[in-house]
Amino acid sequence: MQEIAETKFLHIEEKKELKSFVEQVVTTCFQVEKIENLNFYLSITLTSPEEIHKLNKKFRNVDKETDVLSFPMFEKEEIDKIKEQNKGNVLPEALGDIVISVSKVEEQAKEYGHSFERELAYMVVHGFYHIMGYDHINEDEKAIMREKEEYVLTLLKQTR
Repeated sequence: MQEIAETKFLHIEEKKELKSFVEQVVTTCFQVEKIENLNFYLSITLTSPEEIHKLNKKFRNVDKETDVLSFPMFEKEEIDKIKEQNKGNVLPEALGDIVISVSKVEEQAKEYGHSFERELAYMVVHGFYHIMGYDHINEDEKAIMREKEEYVLTLLKQTR
């Protein structure tokens, strides 16, 4: 089986169990969206508040730390067309990049009263759905995205 998540640790201590957990979350996302056989992979970087702040400023012109950033390689319509044709690429192709602030995961897990793992799973799933072309700008889009996120988290047994 091909590796579908490349997990990198930037300026934090690498933890093998986090890498395995993130891969499990991504695998579930791919299965739910029926893209596990399309030869896509995600790059996921777990990083520090300082590093994600720099990226947020550089790519979004927002001068503050955030919890998760997503950088898709395709438009939603392109992904939908690839899924419809059900033909994967011959060579693995990046679906996108997700960058997560581990400190924000820890902070928000405490704030919302749930485990670090649940919050990390949420960040990965949330980033994944941004990569897939979903957003939460208006209430209709937000409702669709939240329903998808909650479904994946339920499958992973990472509910609130």
